[in-house]
Amino acid sequence: MLSYARLSKSPSNFRSFIGMDVSEFDSIYEEIESRYNEFEKKRRSRPERQRSVGGGHPFKLPVRDRLLMLLVYYRLYATSILVRYLFDLDQSNVLKDIRMLERLVKESLPLPDKIHKKLPARRLRTVEEVEEYFPGFKAFIDSTEQEIPPRPKKDAKKRKTHYSGKKRKHTVKTQLTVNSKGLIVHKTNHARGRRHDLEIYRKHHPSLPKEVEQDFDRGYDGVKKYFPDLKCAIPFKRRGHGRGHRGEKADDLTPEQKRFNRELSKERVVVEHTISRLKKFHIMAYEFRNRLKHYDVMTDIVSGLVNFRILGTVTVK
Repeated sequence: MLSYARLSKSPSNFRSFIGMDVSEFDSIYEEIESRYNEFEKKRRSRPERQRSVGGGHPFKLPVRDRLLMLLVYYRLYATSILVRYLFDLDQSNVLKDIRMLERLVKESLPLPDKIHKKLPARRLRTVEEVEEYFPGFKAFIDSTEQEIPPRPKKDAKKRKTHYSGKKRKHTVKTQLTVNSKGLIVHKTNHARGRRHDLEIYRKHHPSLPKEVEQDFDRGYDGVKKYFPDLKCAIPFKRRGHGRGHRGEKADDLTPEQKRFNRELSKERVVVEHTISRLKKFHIMAYEFRNRLKHYDVMTDIVSGLVNFRILGTVTVK
């Protein structure tokens, strides 16, 4: 049986199983433990609950081992049957225990939403405050895409809206905004895979201080048309000659434009590294087998875990 007491004796295995060190796990657990009693009191006394307060079967695993199970599930994305054997639980209780704890874990991590609420100019009043969140006064924006099963099977229209021609799969997209340290300061809810990156940004762009330059890739070409006053950097793109010139090659970029694109790409690599860190948690890397209504909770928690490892704390200043 897998447990914290057993796994923590091997730090290398512990890191492989959950994607963080024992000390980092302990910091998250201490925060969750301090909130747990109040969380359970609210959960058991909610109006729609039919059982009396204190009623119901007790959890088989202690809170620490349930947190370990949640992180193992996120990190390895094993099937509930395998997790059942790892933690000696009934299969029906695996996801049930994880779902109950997810809300508390979400409250205890430095989520992008918590950081984003501190960013409007009226709250960051000085240049120093802005630079604390955005070293170099730059933010980097990109979208990540994840495969989902071709669902719903009986609704061809909905299958079409989630089909990504780029990936040639049914996918959902999540847009991220990170600073130069890789900290995720804004994250959108998932959008259907067919939607263009620019369309997602138009409807769900972050509210950043005006001093911060937002750096994009070619997927956001044309953003200045919709946000003419936006301080941003977009790579140059080769453009054709338009209608009536079929078969003619687009003009090459100038050496200056190519140099600008290379420099921008070097700076933007930080957002690619952040996406890579997110996908170290396999629940965000492979086909998402769970219901889509749980998807945004999952990406919130994974983003919070990445932010926690960057900040070194579960609280947001």
